[in-house]
Amino acid sequence: MTKPESEHFPIGVEIPVAWGDMDAYGHVNNTVFLRWFETARIIHFDRCAVEDRMKTERIGPILARAAVDYRRPVTYPDTVRAEVKVTRTGKTSFTMAYRLWSRAQNALAAEGEGVVVMIDFKTGTPVPLDEKLRRRIAEVDAGGPG
Repeated sequence: MTKPESEHFPIGVEIPVAWGDMDAYGHVNNTVFLRWFETARIIHFDRCAVEDRMKTERIGPILARAAVDYRRPVTYPDTVRAEVKVTRTGKTSFTMAYRLWSRAQNALAAEGEGVVVMIDFKTGTPVPLDEKLRRRIAEVDAGGPG
């Protein structure tokens, strides 16, 4: 797939399009794009150890916002590549950018964005990103250990 080399997305996953992903209009349903972005996001979480604090403190990520710009319809058969990177870290949240490439079309099929907030699941309140997580995000997004 031809992609702009100037934009580095450190995490990417190839996903085959399933026949059942299509809807009555003959293309992949819009909700499936969010699921593909989720797949890439969870891989990024794993590489950054985002959920480490969940085990000991019940602090973990929630998706607070999701947006998708659909560029091209995707149909079966195809394979897509979902890519993700963190574009901004805030006090209690970070923003992730997504891209979705269609192998069959050799083109960008969608772009998106998600805002992830770290939450204390005991109280339901946002908590600051710790330095360990900030460091891991920077390492993974720079293409380092992860």
